[in-house]
Amino acid sequence: VQLVESGGGLVQAGGSLRLSCAASGRTFSRSTLGWFRQAPGKEREFAAAASWSGGRVYYADSVKGRFTISRDNAKNTVYLQMNSLKPEDTAVYYCASRRDSVILTSVREYDYWGQGTLVTVSS
Repeated sequence: VQLVESGGGLVQAGGSLRLSCAASGRTFSRSTLGWFRQAPGKEREFAAAASWSGGRVYYADSVKGRFTISRDNAKNTVYLQMNSLKPEDTAVYYCASRRDSVILTSVREYDYWGQGTLVTVSS
């Protein structure tokens, strides 16, 4: 599976961005798709994930109510809509997939990773 993120950039605090992750390769529709992020000098952390149908989603407390994950299996794409952005959301955002329908939040549970896209939120 190859994952390619896009949509990062510079935005002011309070603004919005939508990240996209296009998948190719092996079966996409049965996998769990997640978004992680890594701020400078910090470990990679979970942000959001969606089950293969998109019917089950899970968010980190830090983004709950501001971020929305969705997926379009027909387009092999997962999205992360980020609203009310804060400077502490500044990070490289990674798309990841795991070959199972169970949503997990640990980095090591994910099998494939994209190259990341940088999101910078200015104050």
